[in-house]
Amino acid sequence: MKILKFGGSSLANAKLFLLVSNIILKKKEEMQIAVVLSAPKKITNYLIDAIEKSIINNQFQHEIHEIQQIFYLLIKELFDKNNTFPYKIIEQKIQNELNHITRMLKAISVLQQCPDKIKAIIISKGEILSIIIMEGIFKMLKYPTVIINPQKEIITNDDYLNATVNIKKTKNNIQALTIQKQSIILMPGFIASNQKGEIVVLGRDGSDYSAAILSVCLNACSCEIWTDVNGVYSYDPRIIHSAQQLKSLSYSEATILSYLGAKVLHPKTIFPLEKNNINCIIKNTFDQYASGTIISHQSNDTNNIKGIAELNDFSLIYIQIKKNENIKQTIHSLQNISQKLNSNIFSFVELTENYELHICIKKKFLEKICQKIKKIHCVKTNKNNFFIKKIINNISIISIVGNIQLLQKKIVPKLYKIFENEKKQCIYNIFYSSQQSLSVLLKKIEKKNIYIKKIDKLHNFIFNHYKKYIEIFLIGIGGIGKTLLQQIAQQKKILQKKNIFIKLCSIANSKKSVMNNEGINLNHYKLEINKSTEKFNFDQLKQFIIENNCSHPILVDCTSSQFISEKYIECINYGMHIVTANKKANTSNYSYYLNIRKETQKNKKHFFYETNVGAGLPIIENFKNLLLSGDKLIQFKGILSGSLSFIFGKLEENIKFSEATMQAMHAGLTEPDPREDLSGIDVARKLLILAREAGYHLELKDIKIESILPNEYYLKSSNVNNFISNLSKIDKFFQEKIYKIQKKGKVLRYIGLIDVNGKCSVNIMEVNTNDPLYSVKNGENALAFYTQYYQPIPLVLRGYGAGNNVTAAGVFSDILRTLS
Repeated sequence: MKILKFGGSSLANAKLFLLVSNIILKKKEEMQIAVVLSAPKKITNYLIDAIEKSIINNQFQHEIHEIQQIFYLLIKELFDKNNTFPYKIIEQKIQNELNHITRMLKAISVLQQCPDKIKAIIISKGEILSIIIMEGIFKMLKYPTVIINPQKEIITNDDYLNATVNIKKTKNNIQALTIQKQSIILMPGFIASNQKGEIVVLGRDGSDYSAAILSVCLNACSCEIWTDVNGVYSYDPRIIHSAQQLKSLSYSEATILSYLGAKVLHPKTIFPLEKNNINCIIKNTFDQYASGTIISHQSNDTNNIKGIAELNDFSLIYIQIKKNENIKQTIHSLQNISQKLNSNIFSFVELTENYELHICIKKKFLEKICQKIKKIHCVKTNKNNFFIKKIINNISIISIVGNIQLLQKKIVPKLYKIFENEKKQCIYNIFYSSQQSLSVLLKKIEKKNIYIKKIDKLHNFIFNHYKKYIEIFLIGIGGIGKTLLQQIAQQKKILQKKNIFIKLCSIANSKKSVMNNEGINLNHYKLEINKSTEKFNFDQLKQFIIENNCSHPILVDCTSSQFISEKYIECINYGMHIVTANKKANTSNYSYYLNIRKETQKNKKHFFYETNVGAGLPIIENFKNLLLSGDKLIQFKGILSGSLSFIFGKLEENIKFSEATMQAMHAGLTEPDPREDLSGIDVARKLLILAREAGYHLELKDIKIESILPNEYYLKSSNVNNFISNLSKIDKFFQEKIYKIQKKGKVLRYIGLIDVNGKCSVNIMEVNTNDPLYSVKNGENALAFYTQYYQPIPLVLRGYGAGNNVTAAGVFSDILRTLS
């Protein structure tokens, strides 16, 4: 015998009812099956709302209408799929139940209160209707069924809304039933009977409890709880996306996790299964072949730490005790109060130096327990020898369940760093709530997103310390941006094998943007951006990062936008790393240059811009390391433009200047506006960045720039097309110039210089054969660093300094470096 229990999310519509019936029939092929059903999704909530509204203003009709619509649509769809479904009979049964509910609600509205006895009857109707519908499906499919009526067979105490089952009496009742082996057993969950035969309900997760009881009564080999997730997770996967599924749990681990707030089985469900050694398996209705989580006496999961649980809305009470008071007696008195209130006191902390007790209690019981505390008195003196010193509300209890030794050594030191507040530590106490768990009390004063981010940080530290996650927010999908996305797509699986997981959360250009926390498909991003009607803005970006609790967000700027570069500090301040191919930030005014570095250091973020100077060449990082090692720049000279390297190389081959420029543009070597390259301003920006890295406090205006073009042609045209069409007028000027220097055995190069005094200039220079820059052409860059360590022979870095592939590769490399 096997018990299957299906929750409300598994029964939300006709399609799911049929899916559940299919699962049941597959399981029936292995052995006899008993099925426990919850109410369909939303039904119980509507019933509770209807009760509350009937008490307040008799306006419960909307809720009844919604319930009626859900059920009628459900059975109509079942009939449409198969006209042998007993639609009319079930429709009448549904209407009878709704009429019964309506009569009770009208009576409640007259009384203006709802006795627990009546409430239990009303909120149990959803489970009853689920069984009626499932029975109809099996009649349609011609499978015999038998229904166990829990109001007759499951016996409990007299608590109407949170009853405890008398397993011995219930087992005698159920085992006395005559059930044919070929029949499918159906039973509504959540419902039972008290000693008087009245309907009671089993409280939180009552249908799970029903399934556990039925498993014991029918001597089942296992109890399967079917829900909408693959099993038990290390944390709620809807909040922490990197939460891990647990393959197995022991009964004690499951009990502790549940007791401390995790959404596992309720302890009262686990107890009968544990006592009778019945395995419980959590399965996913929507992925029935997934392995699920097995709960049994022995956990086979290799994880030393099982999960993080959370309880909220607690209050922390500080009680000052006089020195002559018996502390143990006081604690005993407080425990008695807690039990009478059916509340839960989590921590008693004895502070011997100042005789203080800390009590953490659910906030809803705070007023009652405070009243009781004031009435406690010392038996000998008949006086109250202690008083409430202070109360702190909005306390959360974060608990970690697992190997206690590992928790002590590894986790405790990290907790203070993770949960520290800017003004003070927000941790009030760390204590061991059981032999398998550690709990931390903290005040939930922060905004929800910051609080969740800290939970995520703790979770990643425990479960994913070996995994590295990257969330990319890409601005600019021109040549470099598109190539970068292609490279990421090619490397994604290789990186995952190295535990590096990249998610493209946002793509934006000057007109449109797309955001998706699940990640944008790298193969279909063009379709997504074309469909989008959203415009990009930084407020939206910030909100996205906050709401989705991004753990390692990176702004990747593949534009040349001044506006975007001015937003870097803002992005750093709300948690982003910056990787940029855009030179504008590093060549803006010097104070902004310094402020970016100040904010990255303050926020412990990275600002990487390797491609600003040499595209794919590793120049910036090598130069920084050289200076950090104690070296000092004496002189620098270099070819810093791949496009101009290409153009000047072509001039040596007797290709006209205008034609060489067009070839460079078609090869993707120039900026979108080639005047940026030909004016020398792009080289000047790169030179400025190197000079600033060397420690010189310079502005762009301090760099002397010799224009490539004669003054009469430079920037005369108002737009790019006009400029290009007029370039042929310059061809003769360069032909004459090249002819003269070739006679000298030299070549023409466009070179950036930093002299020994830090003066910077960009010049057209004649270079002879013994110069390291002589043979540099065809899009290559070459940088010669003359330093204290490297002289008279300089350190030369040479390679392709332009083009989408190498530049995108440099950006990609910077993205991966943010993980360091």
